[in-house]
Parts: sequence; C-alpha cells; structure tokens
Amino acid sequence: QVQLVESGGGLVQAGGSLRLSCAASARTISANAMGWYRQAPGKQRELVAAISPGGSTSYVDSVKGRFTISRDNLESTVYLQMNSLKPEDTAVYSCNAGYFHGETYYSGGSWGQGTQVTVSS
Repeated sequence: QVQLVESGGGLVQAGGSLRLSCAASARTISANAMGWYRQAPGKQRELVAAISPGGSTSYVDSVKGRFTISRDNLESTVYLQMNSLKPEDTAVYSCNAGYFHGETYYSGGSWGQGTQVTVSS
C-alpha cells in the first residue's frame, strides 16, 4: 500500500492561492491514478480533482477553472494548485491513490492524513 503525506494547507484570504502537495512513499506512483478529496465540517467527503497515469484530469464543477491537479512521477508527488479561493473551499484536503474506470475515478485504500485549508472572507 502506498503511504501518502499531504502538505501545503493553511489560512488564506478569499481570492488567494495555495498549492497542496501529496508525497508518496512508493518509488513510483506512475501506475496509479491519483485524487484529491476534501471534507468540510458536517459534510460528506467529495472528490475535487483526479489525474490519470497518463495525465488526463477531471474536476468537480465547483472548482473548474480555479484548481489544477498535476503530477510529477519522478518525484512521486501530486499537486493541487488552488487559485481564487473561496470561503466554501474551507475543508480538510486529502489525497488518494486509486484508479479510473472509464471516466470515473474510484478511490483506493491509500489515504494521507489530510491538510487543513481555511479561507477567510
């Protein structure tokens, strides 16, 4: 199982930016699809963005045009660049190693501990 460690969260004002990183313990994650999830207090966890081994990406509608997921397979790291942040983006963000079936991302069993993102208005 891949060990995942997220970093880069913090407190930012609305309109600001943050870049989250997810470092994998495996020598390579190039064979895995990777996803970023978030969970706000009192809400269900939702998939925010996912990237295939080949670099194809998908996003939840609420972050399209603002968030960008990318991967560096040599560094075994996945990133989530978040721009134009809104208070409703406040959540704990976690990365996951999973897979795509067709155009749908499915989570696997490897999760990071999460990193808190707080956006003030």
